[in-house]
Amino acid sequence: MGAKTKHVDTSKESNAVVAEEDLLRANLYALISSMLAAPPSPETLGLAASLEGDDSELGSAFKALGKAVSDSDSVEVDDEFTRLFYGHGAGGELHPYASYYLTGFVYEKPLADLRGDLAEIGIENAALNSEPEDHIAWLCDLMAGLITGNLGVQLSVSQQKAFFEKHIQPWAGKFFSDLEAAESAKLYKPLGTIGRLLMEIERDAFSMAA
Repeated sequence: MGAKTKHVDTSKESNAVVAEEDLLRANLYALISSMLAAPPSPETLGLAASLEGDDSELGSAFKALGKAVSDSDSVEVDDEFTRLFYGHGAGGELHPYASYYLTGFVYEKPLADLRGDLAEIGIENAALNSEPEDHIAWLCDLMAGLITGNLGVQLSVSQQKAFFEKHIQPWAGKFFSDLEAAESAKLYKPLGTIGRLLMEIERDAFSMAA
C-alpha cells in the first residue's frame, strides 16, 4: 500500500531539509501505516519493539507495544490482523476507511473528495492491492511522505494542516479509539493508543499553526 507522484522520480531520496520533530512525526505515521496495511513483517515488528518509552501516556503506549510484540508470535499476529480487518467471510471487526466512518459506507463522497485533492497535488495510488485511498494505512503513509518530501511533493505546515483537518481529523481519532477497544486487539491495542495520541498531538499542534 502506498502513494506516488505523477511525473516525479520517487526512487531517489528527497533532498528536502526536514526538522527533527517532523521526521519523528513522519516515522510514527510510517510505522502505523506498516502495521495497518498488512500483517506486519518481522522488520516492522522489530521497529515497533524498538520504540523508546517513558512515563508519559505516549511513552507508556510505546512500552506496551514493545511488550505485546515480545509476547506474540507470527501466527498470532497474522490471526489478530485477520480478525480485526479481514474477518472470516463476513468482514473484520473494524473498517478502517474514512468513507465508512463518515457515512457508514465505503467508496462514498469522502473518498471522492480525497481523490480530487490528491489529483491537485499530483499524487496517485501506487498500491498493489485494491484498498481505496481513504484507508487509514494509505493516509498515514501519505502523511509521512508529504512531511518528508519523499513522494516528490512536500507540503508546508499550513498545507499539511488543511489536508489533516479535511481528510484525517474528522474520523481517524475515532478509528484508533475503536482499535484500542476492539475485542480482538492484543498487539493492536497499544497501537490504537499510539494512533489516537498522535491524532491529538497533530490536532493541537496544527491548531497553533498559522
